[in-house]
Amino acid sequence: MPRKKPDAVYLRDMLDAGRAVARMIADATFQTYAANEQMRLAVERAVMIVGEAASHVSPEFRASTPDIPWSKIIRQRHRLVHDYDDVDDVLIWRVATVHVPVLVAQLEPLVPPPPPDPPESS
Repeated sequence: MPRKKPDAVYLRDMLDAGRAVARMIADATFQTYAANEQMRLAVERAVMIVGEAASHVSPEFRASTPDIPWSKIIRQRHRLVHDYDDVDDVLIWRVATVHVPVLVAQLEPLVPPPPPDPPESS
């Protein structure tokens, strides 16, 4: 069994994927989202990453942050993975435009900054 990573790693993955969703849909409308298969698949993938990472966050941390809807986030990932043939574009658009921005705002104060890039050697 692989060694469990610290919660901060999974929280960073959630935050990074949430920010990616925001970038992908920044200038989109629902109509452009619905018509763009590449955008839809990319957003769905990022939402899956959020849910998968959330499922690895320790129960203790989840209990300490009850304002984050952990079980809903994880269930959304399961729906996308297991019911991939019945994805509701309206629902995913709502997740991307309403719920992900809230989650990003909740995660930002919880996630430590990434380590600085190592200096380049000459």
